[in-house]
Amino acid sequence: MENDIFKALADPSRRTLLDLLQESDGRTLSELCTHLDMSRFGVMKHLNLLEEAGLIMTRKVSREKLHYLNPVPIRQIYERWVSKYAEPWALQLTAMKSELEREPVMEHKPRHINRIAIRSTPEKVWQALTDPSMTSKYWYNGFIRSEWGIDSPYEILSPEGQVQAKGTIIAFDPPRRLVMSWQLLALAETAEEIPSCLTWEIEPHDEMEGVTLVTVTHDEFELSPHTSRILEGGLPVVLSGMKTLLETGTSLSGG
Repeated sequence: MENDIFKALADPSRRTLLDLLQESDGRTLSELCTHLDMSRFGVMKHLNLLEEAGLIMTRKVSREKLHYLNPVPIRQIYERWVSKYAEPWALQLTAMKSELEREPVMEHKPRHINRIAIRSTPEKVWQALTDPSMTSKYWYNGFIRSEWGIDSPYEILSPEGQVQAKGTIIAFDPPRRLVMSWQLLALAETAEEIPSCLTWEIEPHDEMEGVTLVTVTHDEFELSPHTSRILEGGLPVVLSGMKTLLETGTSLSGG
């Protein structure tokens, strides 16, 4: 899989497509074609290679096929090949995000989509998502607390017992789908913003036995720009941490 990622990143046109999706997610083929000096078919071929490498995802909205950046594989490459060799300040530099507002997009389409493949079962992934003793090992040390039912409130607490995030369970279908409103309280800039929405989709991989695909969509954050910015960088870390925990029994830090 890493070879596919490096191959996909080697072409400047494909890197341009990733840059375009990072600037404004959820673009159509026609939108992307306007930025590259090549045929529509050529752009489609590049997009197909990026999708095969797991670097982008597509969703059908009405009659449009929308393309989304999947930052999780890039995060994994960084963790394996960069972070253990880099100076401590490198992580701070790579965490810097653009403060410019994204281009206006259609109101009804999801915005940030992250996907990862985990060598585990849907049931174990669901347990990792809902068991406080497990979330505390990959979700920025936060342990989740809820009665787990539709309309049930939940909280994510720090080791000191402070509420870091809270929300309500909107949809609950174990071990396949969990939808939750999301309000990040840990930071002053996000605490006063209105709740956004997180959708977790868990499904067995169609072609790889024993592998589960986990997709997280963050949307409904048009009026919560700070929350959007924080989760855009934070969710890939959470998913990478979940994968490491389920596959190795340890946290990303090795604990």
